[in-house]
Amino acid sequence: MKRENILREITRIVVKLGTGVLTDSQKQPDLAQMGQLAAQVSAIHDQGKEMVIVTSGAVGAGMGVLGFNRRPSELSELQACAAVGQSRLMAIYERLFAQFGKHVAQVLLTHDDLEHHDRHLNARNTLVTLLQRKVIPIINENDAVSYTELKFGDNDRLSALVATLLPADLLAILTTVDGLMENYGQANSRVIPLVERIDPSLEKQAGGTTSTTAVGGMATKIQAAKIVVRSGIPLVIASGKKGDVLKRILAGDEIGTWFVPRAQKMRGRKRWIAFFHHPKGMLVVDDGAKKALRDNGKSLLAPGIVRCEGQFQADDIVRLCDLDGTEFARGIVQIASKDIQIGKKNRTEVIHRDNLVVV
Repeated sequence: MKRENILREITRIVVKLGTGVLTDSQKQPDLAQMGQLAAQVSAIHDQGKEMVIVTSGAVGAGMGVLGFNRRPSELSELQACAAVGQSRLMAIYERLFAQFGKHVAQVLLTHDDLEHHDRHLNARNTLVTLLQRKVIPIINENDAVSYTELKFGDNDRLSALVATLLPADLLAILTTVDGLMENYGQANSRVIPLVERIDPSLEKQAGGTTSTTAVGGMATKIQAAKIVVRSGIPLVIASGKKGDVLKRILAGDEIGTWFVPRAQKMRGRKRWIAFFHHPKGMLVVDDGAKKALRDNGKSLLAPGIVRCEGQFQADDIVRLCDLDGTEFARGIVQIASKDIQIGKKNRTEVIHRDNLVVV
């Protein structure tokens, strides 16, 4: 679908606000900047759109209070910054949105909340109910207790998972740069306006971050893009420092970098299998099995497996890789790793096609 056709159908938008967009040079919340972003979100909400915010900035806001000049490396210090900063952040959001007659709700998530199927559905139901009640959910990782996100994760991925959970019609990641840059940092740098396919050459354009408060950088945004476009959701990365950036995105202006989604949206259960788990193991399959799974929609049978790695139980999620080690699918196994017999010719079904997703 063309961008204008996609934009015409958008009713539910997830907006991710990065730390650099929300804080000033003193690592404190930038109230003027946050105010103009709240005004933009409120104006779109007034048009009948459902708006969801995924916010960073809790650790950054807490750093200033606790006297840290750089993002701390100790887990306990990170969690202390998050605990102090999150309450400050929400108080500011509530005050700013109240000026526009809007109600907001704090939603703190951990990866476990989205991985466990019942909690996954409960989180979705809560968010949908808030949206139906005209409330703007403001979502963050529960940094004060979540070990994994603070050590390895980022809110770019969280925003992609939230957009996929709902699902949303658009994810807008607002950052401090104008979009995905070609030749970033060089004299001939330019914004890449359109991405139709995410390939290794594109990923080389993305780097990390030198920010003292943020995690990730453009590399994590590309990983977020992989999730949403595969789910059938468009993504735009643009500068949150520009006035009316959200209005311009929805108007179809060529601003930032637009990632074209897959034409067919992925079903909810398939999205849950594909994106919301840390796989417990890996199955390497031969070329015939890969073709049957990827191209013909078949189930995985035992004879197609050439190697099994990791220890997993029945009903766990595993990665499926080809002979080169490239992951091409994920699925729910029906038997434990200890019971998979490599080289046997029995036709045991290891993963049913309904529980398998090509990624």
